[in-house]
Amino acid sequence: MSSNIMRKPRTPEKSIPEIGEGKRGESGHIGYLLRQAHAAHRIKMEYALKDMGLTLPQFSVLTMLAAYPRASGAELARLSLLTPQTMSVIVGNLERAEMVSRRPHEVHGRIQIIEITAAGRELLVRGKSAVQSAETALLAGVSPADEKVVRRWLVQVAKHLDGV
Repeated sequence: MSSNIMRKPRTPEKSIPEIGEGKRGESGHIGYLLRQAHAAHRIKMEYALKDMGLTLPQFSVLTMLAAYPRASGAELARLSLLTPQTMSVIVGNLERAEMVSRRPHEVHGRIQIIEITAAGRELLVRGKSAVQSAETALLAGVSPADEKVVRRWLVQVAKHLDGV
C-alpha cells in the first residue's frame, strides 16, 4: 500500500496578501487597519528600546509619570492603557530597578503615589532618543496639515468609543 493513499490531495496554497493588499489594504475594515498599523509601530518601538532593557509598557509608564507627576497606580493604568494588575507588576519592576519610587498618599493611605526618579528620567531621555526614528517613520509622507487631521480623528475616535 502506498503512503500517498493516506495523504490529502494537495491544493494550491492560498496567497496571504501583503500589507496594503486586499483586506490588509484600503478596502479592509478600519478597526483592522488601526490594529495593523499599531502592531507595526509597536514592533518598531520595541526593537528601538530592547538594547536598553526597557519594554514598551515601561517606556509608556515612565513617559506618563514624567508628564503627570505623582500619579497613582490606577491613574497610570488608565493613562498607559494597561490593566491595574499589569501596572502593579510594571511599577514593581521599575521600583526594583530604582526608576520609580512609591509612597503612600498623604490623605488616602491605601493609594500609592508613584514618582519617577532621577535615574528613571535619564532612562526616559535615552528611551525617547531611541524611539525617535520609529516616531519619525510613523509620520513619513504625512503633511503637517494631514497630521493634524489624523491626530484630531484619533482623539475623536477614542473619546467617542470610551466607556462603550
